[in-house]
Amino acid sequence: MFPEYRDQISRLKTSDQHFAKLFDEHNALDQHIKNIESHIVGGTPAEVEQLKKRKLQLKDQLYVILQKAA
Repeated sequence: MFPEYRDQISRLKTSDQHFAKLFDEHNALDQHIKNIESHIVGGTPAEVEQLKKRKLQLKDQLYVILQKAA
């Protein structure tokens, strides 16, 4: 995610608690979605859709923070 911001992401993960929380939540959602889609854990298509929407919201928030930090 956002390879062009790799340095900023590394810096913000250690210096900005809010960014780190959003980043961790995004990654956790990504893994949970993969687990549902791989049938490792149960989940409905509607649940996956809601999780993907939340993940996209987080990605948008992270991008705004990264743009401001650049």
